Amino acid sequence: MPLNYSKWDNLELSDDSDIEGHPNVDKKSLIRWKQRDIHEKREMRKIHIAQLKADIACNDVLQPRLVQIASDVSAKGPSEFSSLVERFKTNPSPDAPVSNAPDKKTYDEMLLSLMLSVWEKAKEGGADKSDPRLGEKLSEGLYKHVELMKEHQEKLKKELEHEEAEQKKKITSDDIHEGFESKYVPPKPEPAPIKNTIPSSSSSKKATTTEFEVLNPKGVSAAASSSKSVTDEDEDVTSELPELTPSLEAFSHLPLKGFEQSWEFIKQHRDVVVPGASDALLVASFRAQSDGKADYARRCVHQSLLLQYCEKLGKDGVNVFFRKMIANDHRAVPIFEKDVLDTYAHLVERVRISKAEEAAAGESEQIQLVPESPGQTISFNVPDGPPPENLVLEGPEMENYDVEEVRKALQMRWDVFEGFKPEMQEALRSQNLEEVNKVLGRMRVQDAEEVVRLLDMAGILNFGEGGIRDETGTSMRRDGDGEEADEEEEEEEEEEEEEEEEEDGE
Repeated sequence: MPLNYSKWDNLELSDDSDIEGHPNVDKKSLIRWKQRDIHEKREMRKIHIAQLKADIACNDVLQPRLVQIASDVSAKGPSEFSSLVERFKTNPSPDAPVSNAPDKKTYDEMLLSLMLSVWEKAKEGGADKSDPRLGEKLSEGLYKHVELMKEHQEKLKKELEHEEAEQKKKITSDDIHEGFESKYVPPKPEPAPIKNTIPSSSSSKKATTTEFEVLNPKGVSAAASSSKSVTDEDEDVTSELPELTPSLEAFSHLPLKGFEQSWEFIKQHRDVVVPGASDALLVASFRAQSDGKADYARRCVHQSLLLQYCEKLGKDGVNVFFRKMIANDHRAVPIFEKDVLDTYAHLVERVRISKAEEAAAGESEQIQLVPESPGQTISFNVPDGPPPENLVLEGPEMENYDVEEVRKALQMRWDVFEGFKPEMQEALRSQNLEEVNKVLGRMRVQDAEEVVRLLDMAGILNFGEGGIRDETGTSMRRDGDGEEADEEEEEEEEEEEEEEEEEDGE
């Protein structure tokens, strides 16, 4: 079997025997000259190929424009030729071939030069502006240049093919490229679970316990159960609810029964199928239903159950679930839809009960302004408007006050008053404590406390001895030391009475 050495034909190899030396020139210099000659020829070929490609690209732009100009001049006559020349002179387009040459011309300048040469040829043939055959001569000249450009374009393309073929005859360092690469790509880490995830009892590991024999087992069990209940209550109070991540929030807005969209979304966002995601969606549905967003709440329930089903179907549960849902399985789809309806109905009922409990709690507790003693009165310094531009402080007691600080305080009082609801503003203007308490009683406890705090901070609330308390017995003090001073006075009075009784007994 003959050996095929054709794969070595493109290698340019040489040794000392290939170079015919001169007795007066050393061989190393001849080898260096030969190498330099090879590299120079390669570089010149690269430059020539780049120039050919640039010329071909430029002609590809000019040729259709020149054909259009020739057809327009042939149809409309010399006037069209003159208007085009005038436009190219006065308002040329900045479009030009891509080149680093400092004196490169735009396409319009090239066309203008060509059209002027056509006009000069026509004048040399004896044509002038009054010649009736001027338009015909101009169109003939333009079409002649169109044919010449086509021939030149074909010549450039053939020359480019020849130069590229010569360039590929030999394998050079420029042809070296990376064929393939083998490297280890580590897998992406698993997404983190949802923050504040509620741990499930099924996922907890079994723990081994050691039992000790005691003299009073009933007492020990009772103490353990009580401590466990206290711990559970503390955990329930301190634990926070899981919140939606940005991916889960986008997932919750997908349409109902849009299984294909949900499937594509899960494939692009791995952090959707994580522990706690279904619980976060249920929490969001409860809040949405409480805010009156029934449609969004239903979607959250739908997506939450979707994730629960995927989790319960095992390791490949996501693929199994969506394969059945997308195929519209006549057994799986009705079960899932019924589960969604039942869960949403249960959620609606829980929201109704929660609102009723909140309303009952709000009715039983309210904030009221009550004087500490029968002789104390509560009044309100209601501002008539913002402070005037020319604020003047009169009186000897106002000498130590800064006008700008007083202006800021008055402006703050007016801003606080303007921030209240109209019914609260009317009650304050009436200077009637009962009217103000009625408005506070219709508010939630948190809102009423905030209103009282703003009244005290802005100086609208005015009382003599200091002290505000609500109907639940909780005192809100403007001066925290007032109550301690009263207690000290009572203790002193009691001590004086005891001393008088001892003296009478003696």
